Amino acid sequence: MKKLDIIYEDKEVLVVNKPAKMLTISDGVSDITLYSMARSYVKKKHKSNKIFIVHRLDKETSGVVLFAKNEQVKKLLQDNWNELTNREYIAILEGKLKENSGVIKNYLLEDRTHKVYISKNKKGAYAETHYEVIKRTNNTTTVRVLIKTGKKNQIRVAFASLNHPIIGDKKYGSKTNLIRRLGLHAYNLDIIINKKTYEFTAKLPKEFASFLERKI
Repeated sequence: MKKLDIIYEDKEVLVVNKPAKMLTISDGVSDITLYSMARSYVKKKHKSNKIFIVHRLDKETSGVVLFAKNEQVKKLLQDNWNELTNREYIAILEGKLKENSGVIKNYLLEDRTHKVYISKNKKGAYAETHYEVIKRTNNTTTVRVLIKTGKKNQIRVAFASLNHPIIGDKKYGSKTNLIRRLGLHAYNLDIIINKKTYEFTAKLPKEFASFLERKI
């Protein structure tokens, strides 16, 4: 089992850097999840310690995940997540995105196969995705992404709707897999907990950093 990559810990929260290709919580099949690893970690310190899910990342997405250590903090954060947080992602897109920045607004629904799609009549969950370009190559665009809502597959669907899916995202139309994983990383989380502001950053994975260092 991999060792937890801990970003920050105190008596109320545990913040870790989730690797790609690991579930945040169980799908009923896999036993090794980020939650199970976090739970084992806190229980090694004391058997009565607990850990609680506050939010999650897709299996293929890496980056910052925060767990609460008590139910009061869990409820506070879950009930006010969008108001208490700013979430920044780094995404590598297929093709050259023309605009240097923009806002993508969608209403999202989910089909029976658990694929998220955009509603044509504004039914479903509202999703708002802000972006700005960091780098362009001959056939990719790297963007900084800020989300105002945290809906399932929100970022992936947003850029697929612009015909610039995230690289490695076959589910939403990607034809390339230049870094052998989904090109999406939850880079930074700013959060207010009990009136105190925290900033948590998950360093870029090696494959991301190497890709961004390329000159073309």
